[in-house]
Amino acid sequence: MTKPRISATQWIAISMVLGIALGYFLPAADHPTVAMVEKATSSVFLRMIKSLIVPLLFSTLVVGIAGHGDDMKKVGRLAFRSILYFEVVTTLALVVGLLAVNIIKPGVGVNLAAATADKGAEFAKTEVSFAGVIEHMVPQSFFEAATHNEVLQIVFFSILFAVGLSRVQGKPKQVMLDFCESLSEVMFKFVGIVMAFAPFGIGAAIATTVGASGLGVLKNLFILVGTLYGALIVFVLCVLLPIALLARIPLRAFWSQVREPWLIAFSTASSEAALPRAMQALEKFGLPKRIIAFVLPTGYSFNLDGSTLYLAVASIFAAQAGGIDMPISSQLLMMLTLMLTSKGVAAVPRASLVILSGALAMFGLPLQAVAVILGVDALMDMARTSINLLGNCLATAVMARWEGEFPEHPVSASGEIG
Repeated sequence: MTKPRISATQWIAISMVLGIALGYFLPAADHPTVAMVEKATSSVFLRMIKSLIVPLLFSTLVVGIAGHGDDMKKVGRLAFRSILYFEVVTTLALVVGLLAVNIIKPGVGVNLAAATADKGAEFAKTEVSFAGVIEHMVPQSFFEAATHNEVLQIVFFSILFAVGLSRVQGKPKQVMLDFCESLSEVMFKFVGIVMAFAPFGIGAAIATTVGASGLGVLKNLFILVGTLYGALIVFVLCVLLPIALLARIPLRAFWSQVREPWLIAFSTASSEAALPRAMQALEKFGLPKRIIAFVLPTGYSFNLDGSTLYLAVASIFAAQAGGIDMPISSQLLMMLTLMLTSKGVAAVPRASLVILSGALAMFGLPLQAVAVILGVDALMDMARTSINLLGNCLATAVMARWEGEFPEHPVSASGEIG
C-alpha cells in the first residue's frame, strides 16, 4: 500500500505554520542573522515569480487573441463586461466595509496621542488620480513596462499587438504565433519549477512578518483586525458566493483549483506572487486562455475587492479614533473618492496605505491613524490580498460564463470532472 502523497497546498500550509513558529520563537530583534536569511529567502522566491510574469502574460494574451482570430470588437466586449462587473463588485465591497466599521466601531477608544502623523504624511505625498491611472495604462515603451513589471501596461500592449497580429496573413503570423505558443508552454513549466520552491519562500515570508511585528501587536488593535477579517468573510459569503451560484460555477472544483494560489497570496501578501499559479490553475480548470490572460491581470488593477473593503474600514476607523463624527453623506463621498483613486495602483508599494493617507488628508482626518494601523498592516495585508486573488479568479470564471466559453466539464485539482 502506497503512502498518501503530500500535495503542494499541504506543503504550503505546513510551511506557514512552521514560519509562524520560527518568527515567534526567533524574533528579528533578538536574532538578526536568522531574520536576514528569512528575508533573503522570501525575496528570492518573490523575485523568481516576478521574473516570469511579463513573458507569461504576453505569450498567453497574444496566443489567446490572435491565435483564435478574435477581433477588436470581441476584445472590447470582454473589456466592457469586465469593467462593469469590477465596478459593481468593488462597490459592494465598500458597502460591506462601511457597514462593518459603523456597526463595530473599532476606532472608538483608540488613543492617537502617542502616534505621529509623519508616516501618514509620507504616504500622502504620493499623488494618485483617476486621470493619472488612465494615462499610466499606456506604456511609453514595452521594455520599460517589462522592466518595472507594469502589469496593466503589458496587458494593454499585448492586446494591441495581438489584434495587429490577427490582421497579418501567411508565414509572418504563423512564425510569431508559434513563438508565443512555445514561450507560453515554457513559462508554464517555469511556474512549476518556481512553485517547487514555494514552501521555503512562503515559510520565510511568514517568519519575517511575525518576527518583525510579533503576535503581541494584535492585542491593542485586535478589534480593528477582527473587524476587517469578519467583514471579508461576510463579503465572501454574501457577495462572492451568490455571484458564483448565479453564474453556475461548480464551487468544489473551483475552490480545489484556486486554493493553492489563494494560500500563496495570503502568506506572501503579494498579488504578483500568486498570479502565475492562478493563471495555471484556471487554465487547468478549463477556462479559455484569452479570458484568463485579460481578466485576471486587469482585475488586479480594477477589481481589488479586499483592498477596497479595507479602505472603507480603515478610513472610518481613523475618524472614530480621532473622535470625529462623520455624517453618512461625508462617508459616502469619501467612499466614492476611494473607489476612483484606488484603481490601477496595485504596482505602487503599500498602495492601500498611499490611497488611505491621501483620503485622510483630503477629508481632514488624523494622519496619526496611519501610524497606528501600520503596526498590524502586514496581517491585514495578507487578508485583503488573498480576497483580491479570490475575487479575480471568480471574475475570470464569471466572464467565461458570460462570454459563453465556460467549460462544459470543469476539472478539479485532483483531476475529477466537475
